[in-house]
Amino acid sequence: MGLLWDTARIERDNSHFRNDEVFREIYMSFDDLVFFADAGNGDQFGISLRGPQDVFVWNHEDDSRTWVASTPTDYLKRWLSGELKV
Repeated sequence: MGLLWDTARIERDNSHFRNDEVFREIYMSFDDLVFFADAGNGDQFGISLRGPQDVFVWNHEDDSRTWVASTPTDYLKRWLSGELKV
């Protein structure tokens, strides 16, 4: 489980999601999120770049983005306590 990625993975994965031509064709834009963690099942957590630092989970199967926490700290608290499930 990728609770928090290191900076190299954050840079690599976000660059890939933004620049891969296949991803650009099949998914909504990722320009408003910075992915920083994953759920271990293909779904990824990202911080919003618009407005507050809300955290969303991106569902890799249906391309949905669902609010899960109000801040990265709130995400950690919810994930570690088991309150957050994806």
